[in-house]
Amino acid sequence: MTATAEYRVQAFARLSGVTVRTLHHYDRVGLLVPRRQAGARGDRRGDRVYSAADLERLEQIVALRYLGFPLRQIKALLPAEGVPLRQALRLQQHLLREQRRRLDRALEAIQAALRTRAPDARRLQRLLAEMSPRQGERAWSDRYYSAAAKARIARHAASFTPAMQADAGRRWAELLAEVEAALGEDPRGTRAQTLAARWRGLVGEFTRGDAGIEAGLRRMWADRARWPAELQAETAGFRPAVMAFLHRALAR
Repeated sequence: MTATAEYRVQAFARLSGVTVRTLHHYDRVGLLVPRRQAGARGDRRGDRVYSAADLERLEQIVALRYLGFPLRQIKALLPAEGVPLRQALRLQQHLLREQRRRLDRALEAIQAALRTRAPDARRLQRLLAEMSPRQGERAWSDRYYSAAAKARIARHAASFTPAMQADAGRRWAELLAEVEAALGEDPRGTRAQTLAARWRGLVGEFTRGDAGIEAGLRRMWADRARWPAELQAETAGFRPAVMAFLHRALAR
């Protein structure tokens, strides 16, 4: 398919391997809207005409659908003007890693159950239901964010390389250790205010000043008592005394 090639819906369906019915549906919901060519009989709607850019967008849609994304979220993830190929690949790479992580946890849960003398089927079912990818729910924390906020988080994550993730994890660990060391100090003091500023900076790297993401993050932390045990263990460094000290420092 060349940059200038155009295909009507039947030909485009054969080329892409997607049914005509599906293409019509994507058009109706505004996910993949082809150009309209006036019909010979004056049909105002005209024939659907697809381009090379439409094929690239369709490939991205198909990939995201394969990962379990609902159409409304895919629409939010893929701007109408399209996404550069490198950015789209980074996004899909991130999503595949997340899916692999959840599947690895599910396999570990099954192996742990098989090692026991009397596996608890009900407990295992709850564990797998929590960890396995579902339609419309890519991760446990998704419940705290709106669809639009989740789409923006995914776009941000696409540019967050493994090296950047490792660096952020290191800086969080360093900050928590320094807060622990400063617990006996005045939250209004210079050291505490410096730590509070670093906290704001690290949180800001995740939220990027997005009000919707910030609101979801607050909801998630307010519900910490209901987090899965594994997540609570992973965030044990954020213990109540540390959080209380930071809240007092941040309130100044």
